[in-house]
Amino acid sequence: MKKLQLLFIATIIGGLLMAGCSKDDTTAPVEPKLTPNEMVEEMLEKVEQPALMELPAEQVKDIYNIDPEKFEEYAIRIPMMNVKTNEIAILKVKNTEDISEVEEAVKQRAEMVKKQFETYLPDQFENAKNYKLVTKGNYVLFVISEEADELVKVYDSFFKQQ
Repeated sequence: MKKLQLLFIATIIGGLLMAGCSKDDTTAPVEPKLTPNEMVEEMLEKVEQPALMELPAEQVKDIYNIDPEKFEEYAIRIPMMNVKTNEIAILKVKNTEDISEVEEAVKQRAEMVKKQFETYLPDQFENAKNYKLVTKGNYVLFVISEEADELVKVYDSFFKQQ
């Protein structure tokens, strides 16, 4: 009888261990159907922002301190006038092993913007302090905006099952 009980307990424990080790694919983000540029355009249509312009390709390395060759695609919008901190970047990274390097570069960019506005415009400094950095798969989103949470919600919608 004890052997039967031990076998029963061992079976239950084994089942629990196997269930705990199973892979859950539901957490993997869905590949969006839009390009980074299309995503940014849709975000700007849904959440009003101050005038933003596309960052010229030759300035990406200088402003973000990262080689744009690490990106499969990207879209970066920066303020047209130097009195706003609002910024949106969606970076599709070629190799997942470069994600942490890209995230670090984005954090450095955020620090640079904060430092630039620290003694210049207090409201924009506060805005820059509340930036958002979101990574989904090989996509990295960087947002500085008073409506950052709303922009992130729109961005998140691109990764949901259709």
